[in-house]
Amino acid sequence: MIGKKGSSGGNGARTKVRNDAQPRLHQRAPEIQSYGTVTYRLPLNLETAVREEITEKLNQLLADTITLRDLYKKSHWQVAGPTFYQLHLLFDKHYEEQAELVDTVAERVQILGGVSIAMAHDVAETTQIERPPKGREEVPVQLSRLLDAHQVIIEEVREMAKRASTLGDDGTNDMLISDVLRTNEMQVWFISEHLVDVPLVHAKQGESTAKKTA
Repeated sequence: MIGKKGSSGGNGARTKVRNDAQPRLHQRAPEIQSYGTVTYRLPLNLETAVREEITEKLNQLLADTITLRDLYKKSHWQVAGPTFYQLHLLFDKHYEEQAELVDTVAERVQILGGVSIAMAHDVAETTQIERPPKGREEVPVQLSRLLDAHQVIIEEVREMAKRASTLGDDGTNDMLISDVLRTNEMQVWFISEHLVDVPLVHAKQGESTAKKTA
């Protein structure tokens, strides 16, 4: 591309000014790989049919993990009540941990030659986790929703890990157990302890002893 005229040299010739560094906007083209397919020429020593099955299952897990991640952020923003500070921080910590799992699972899909699910509307159509309302809910309901979501993921991870092992996909099996399952189990422990019905000020045993000595 030739821009404005440059200055003339001593011999009267005009200098050509290049200005090719312009963005090419609004580009569109056909997909280079369709969702639900895997690339065929990968030296992973895993049959194409195996990788197709595993990536389909991983994308289901990915959709559910993205949903759980966002459910934690919703809870982080909207939590209320006397335990606000503790749960506000805990929910955000769990959100960050789930965000790491999202990357881990998505990259495993790509490693196996698949296409990872990504956009919110596709995730919403795919996830098995119940959709919460837009408004705020009480803390026990928030906690219960999170535990229900964890249960969905833990159940599918256990089944998927066994299937991956049977098919010889040790890399996926290791990721599912070492990363996804253990993280979700730990988070279940932290969340479920907040639903144990214990008094905040007076111990039940202490009240009972006080009544007997009165």
